[in-house]
Amino acid sequence: MSTRRNPRKDKQRWERRVSALYSLLAEVYGADRLVLKAGKMAALADMRSKSLARRVWALQKLAYENPTLEGPPSLEEVPAVISDVEDRIADIMAARAVQEDLERKISERMERRQEEYLRELKMQILKEQGGPETPETLARLARLEKMKNLALTKSARELLRPQSLAEVVGQDRAIRAVMAKLATPYPQHMLLYGPPGVGKTTVARLVLEEAKKVPASPFQQNAPFVEVDGSTLRWDPREVANPLLGSVHDPIYQGARRDLAEGGIPEPKMGLVSEAHGGVLFIDEIGEMDPLLQTKLLKVLEDKRVFFSSSYYDPRDSRVPQYVRELFEEGAPADFVLIGATTKQPEELSPALRSRCSEVFFDPLQPAHIERIISHAASKLGVDLEPNVPRLISACTAEARKAIGVLIDSYGLAIQADGGRPRLITADLVQEAIAMNRLLPREATRASYRAEVGRAFGLGVRGYQGSLVEVEAVAFPTNQPNKGSVRFNEAAGRMARDSVFNAVSVVRALTGQDLRHWDIHVNVVGGGLVDGPSAGLAVLVAIYSAVTGRPVRGDVALTGEVSIQGRVKAVGGLHEKLYGAQLAGIQEVVLPWDNRAAVASWPGMRLVFVKSAAEALEGVLAG
Repeated sequence: MSTRRNPRKDKQRWERRVSALYSLLAEVYGADRLVLKAGKMAALADMRSKSLARRVWALQKLAYENPTLEGPPSLEEVPAVISDVEDRIADIMAARAVQEDLERKISERMERRQEEYLRELKMQILKEQGGPETPETLARLARLEKMKNLALTKSARELLRPQSLAEVVGQDRAIRAVMAKLATPYPQHMLLYGPPGVGKTTVARLVLEEAKKVPASPFQQNAPFVEVDGSTLRWDPREVANPLLGSVHDPIYQGARRDLAEGGIPEPKMGLVSEAHGGVLFIDEIGEMDPLLQTKLLKVLEDKRVFFSSSYYDPRDSRVPQYVRELFEEGAPADFVLIGATTKQPEELSPALRSRCSEVFFDPLQPAHIERIISHAASKLGVDLEPNVPRLISACTAEARKAIGVLIDSYGLAIQADGGRPRLITADLVQEAIAMNRLLPREATRASYRAEVGRAFGLGVRGYQGSLVEVEAVAFPTNQPNKGSVRFNEAAGRMARDSVFNAVSVVRALTGQDLRHWDIHVNVVGGGLVDGPSAGLAVLVAIYSAVTGRPVRGDVALTGEVSIQGRVKAVGGLHEKLYGAQLAGIQEVVLPWDNRAAVASWPGMRLVFVKSAAEALEGVLAG
C-alpha cells in the first residue's frame, strides 16, 4: 500500500524550520542587528514576505552575507537550500563560541597584566621617590650597623670548651662508643645518657668532625651539626608553626609571602630536620620533648623526608612556583643522623624512640677528672693555681660545667683583687667563689677504717650519681618478754620498710634468737629516701651486728635485695653505685652473684659477689 505526500503539510514543516533558523540568527546577532544586517543584504522585504521561497532566499543571503544571490529558489529546491543554510548557521555558531572563549581569556590575561603593570609602576615610583626608607628607618639602620661593629671577646666558657677529643676528660669509653656508631659507612642514630656537664654535646660535635675524616664516611666536609634543646621545642597541631619538622604558611596566616598570599598559594617552610640534611641533628634533653612531636620525628627518620599538606594547595594551578610544587609533591629532604642527649634514665624515654637508636652511657666524673679539667682550663686562661685549688673545686661538684664556673668566678675575683690581669688564683678566692655559688661537699658520708657495731654502708642512686647510704641499728633486750618491737624512720620510704622486716626474719633464722625479746630501731642517717629494695643487705648487716654485738667494717659497702629466705637478689644502677662508693673511699663492695655479668671488676676496689646473706656476713663482720 503506497502513501501519498501532502504538499500542504510539507510546506508548513519547512516554514517552521525557516522560522527556527531565523530565531537562531537572532540569538547569534541580536534582533536589532539582524534587522540592520537584513537591510544591508537587501533581504528585509523578503525576510517579511509570506512566500516561503522568498523567505528562504532572504535567509540564504543573511547566512552567507551575500546580497547578490540570484532569485529565490523553486519549491523543489527549498529543502536542499534550507539544509545548506543550516550547516552554515552551525558553522557561524561554533565560530562565535570559540571567539567568545578567546575574548574571555584575553580579557583575563589583560586584567592580570594590568595589575602587574600597576604594581611595577608603583614600585618604580617609590624607587624614584627614594624607596620605602624614611628618616626614622635610616636612623635605625645606622644604629644597627653600629651594633654590628661592636663585639665583646669570646665568653670564658667558649674559650675553655674542649676543641678536640683529646681534651675531653673521663669519657674514653663513651667516646669510643660514639666513634664506633658515627664514624662508619653506616652511621646509627644514638641516645646519649649521663649526668649534666660531662661532655655529651661536646663529644657529639667533635666526633662528627672526626667522622668526616674517615674515607668511607657518608658525611661530607660541609656536613652540618644542628643543635637544639628539646625542652624548648614548641609546635602548633595545625602545623602553622613547627620549627623542628617544618610547617606550611597558608595564605590566610600571618607570615605568608605577600606575592603567594595574593594568589592564594600556600608556602611550605622547611624545619631543622631539613637543615640537618646530610649531617647530624643533635637534640639535647630529648626526653623533655612533646611525645606527639617525638612520634612525628620517628616518621621522618623512617621516610628520610618531610611531607607537607594544605587544603589551599591546588596542583592544577599554573601560578604555583616549581619549588612549592616539589615540596608538596615530593617532600623536603631530611636524611640525617639523630643524636639525642638526656639526663633521664633509659626507662623514662619512649620505647619507640629507644628501639630506633643505639644507646651510649656517659660516666659521672671523678674528682681526679675534675682536677685535670681545672688544671687544663687554668693553662688556657694563662694563670697559675695554688696546689690545693683543683682539689677544693673537685670536692664540691662532679659537673665539668659547674667546676669551670667556679674557676671563672675565682678568676673574676682575682681581677678585682689585683686590679689587672691576675697571675695566681688562690685557695681563698676559690673558697669565696664556692660560697658565692652555695656549693657543698659532694659526699658527706665517707668510709672509715674503724669497725663499728650496728653501722653498715649501703649504696644508693639518684639520677646518675651514686652515694653511700649510712644505715644504723640498735638492739635492746625488751623489758617485757615477747613484747619486742621494730622501729624504722618511715621517711626513708615503704620499700626500705619492707627491707627491714625481711631483714628481721633472716636475722632470726641466722642467729636462732627470738627477736620478740628485743627492741630494735633502724635508721637511715640523713633521712634519705630509699626508693628500692637494694638497701636490704645493708639493713640486714646493721641489724645482725646490733643483735650479736659483732662490729662491721667501715671500708666496705653492700647492695642487694634480700628475700625472707636469705637469698641475695640482683639490683640495678651498679655503675653509678660503684662510682659513688669509690668517691667515698670504699675499698670493697659486696654485690649480688647475679650481677657479676654486668660488672666483673672495678679499678681501685675489690668486688665480692655473694648468693646469700650468710656469705655477705662472713666478709663484712670484724672479729
